[in-house]
Amino acid sequence: MRYAIYFTPPATDALTRTAAAWLGRDAFTNQELPAPDGLDTATWRSLTAEPRRYGFHATLKAPFRLAAETTETELVEAFQRFCADRPQVIIPTLALTQLGPFFALTPQDDSTAIDGLCAAVVEAFEPFRAPLSPDDIARRKPERLTDRQRDLLARYGYPYVHEEFRFHMTLTGPVAEAERDGVSAILQDRFAAFLHRPLSIGHLALFAEREQGAPFHVLIDEAIGVVKPGPDAPLSANNKN
Repeated sequence: MRYAIYFTPPATDALTRTAAAWLGRDAFTNQELPAPDGLDTATWRSLTAEPRRYGFHATLKAPFRLAAETTETELVEAFQRFCADRPQVIIPTLALTQLGPFFALTPQDDSTAIDGLCAAVVEAFEPFRAPLSPDDIARRKPERLTDRQRDLLARYGYPYVHEEFRFHMTLTGPVAEAERDGVSAILQDRFAAFLHRPLSIGHLALFAEREQGAPFHVLIDEAIGVVKPGPDAPLSANNKN
C-alpha cells in the first residue's frame, strides 16, 4: 500500500478530462477509457502505458509507504489541514515540453511559486513516510544519480525534490527519437486549449496504490486555501438556507 500527493485539477476540469482521454484512464473513477480517435490503438497504449498507471498528475510528494506509527486516517486529516492552510499559486504559462525521451506539461518560464509549494509538501508529509527498503533504493538506480540526488534520496525517499525538482505533468512514456516530432504535433493539437496560458494550482489530491503494481487512484482531493466549517460552526450569511 502506497500513497502519493499530486497536483491534479478537479475531476470535472477540462484539462483533467482531456488528459484522462489521452492517457486512457480516469484516476478519479479508476476507469479505463477507449483509445482516442485517429490513433493506432497498440501504438497509443504503448506510448501512454507508464503515465496511465499513475493517472494524470504532477508529483509533489512521491509514492511512499506509511510509517509504522501513522495511519491512513491521520494522513487524510493532515492532508486536509495542509490544503486549507496553503494559498493557491499560479503557473504563469503552461508549455508542452520534451524532458529527455518523454513529453510533459511544464511551466514555460517562472516556476518559483509551484517550486515553493512542492517543497512545503515534501517537508510537511515526511513524518508519514516509512524508510525505503534496500529494494526501493535499488529501483531508483542510485549509481546513475548525482551525489546531491543520492543525498536527497536518503533524506526524503526521492531524489528529485527541492532544487532538483521540476514540476511536470507526464503525458507519455519514452518516445523513440524518430517518432518525437510526430508525437509532439499530436500533443500540441490535443492540448492546444491549455498551452501558452496560466494554470491555477488550486487543487491537490492524495492518491493511493492499494497493492503493488495496481493503478494509482484519487483517494481524496481538496481545494487549496478553502477552510471547511466543522459541523458545529455557525452559518455565514452566504451559506444559510
